Amino acid sequence: MFKSYIFIFTIALLAWSCKTPEARRPVKTTSGSYINTSVERNKKMIAEEEKDILAIIKADTINDIINSEHGFWYYFVEKKSDNDEKADFGDIVEFEYEIKDLNGNTIYSKDELGKQTYHMDKEELFTGLREGLKLLNEGETATFYFPSHKAYGYYGDLNRIGTNMPIVSTVTILNIKQIN
Repeated sequence: MFKSYIFIFTIALLAWSCKTPEARRPVKTTSGSYINTSVERNKKMIAEEEKDILAIIKADTINDIINSEHGFWYYFVEKKSDNDEKADFGDIVEFEYEIKDLNGNTIYSKDELGKQTYHMDKEELFTGLREGLKLLNEGETATFYFPSHKAYGYYGDLNRIGTNMPIVSTVTILNIKQIN
C-alpha cells in the first residue's frame, strides 16, 4: 500500500513538473496614451512652425525659394554653376554661417561663429545644416528656413536658441576638400 502511495505521488509530481511555464503578466498596464498625445502635440507644433515659415516665404516676392526634400526651405543668395561638385560623405567643408530667428533678429552672427570646418557626416552638426551643406557648391551662399525639428529641436542650444525654435540661417561655402 505504501508503494502505491509513492507511485501515485511520483506520477502526480511528474505531471505537475511537466507543466509549461506561463508568461508573467505586467502588474500595471498602460495604453500608450501619453505617446499618442505627444505625437499629436508635436504634429500641431510643426504645422504651426511651417505655417509661419510659409507666410514669410509667401511675402518674399524677390527670391526663388526651394522646398527641400529634407523638410526645410532655402534660396540662393549667390549661385555658381551646377558643374561644381557638391560636398559628399567624408569631404571636408569650410563654411561661414549666421543664425537668426524668423523675425530677422540675429541670434549668432558670422563674426561670432567664425569659420567652421566640418568633416561631412562624421561630426556633430544640427540636422538641417548638415543636409543644407550637401546642396551647395564651393563659393555659393544660401539662406535656409529650418523648422525646430531640423534645427536645435526640443532642447535648443542651451544658450540663445530656445526650445522648439525655428531658425533662419545664411550659409556660405568657402572651400570643399574632396576626399576620395
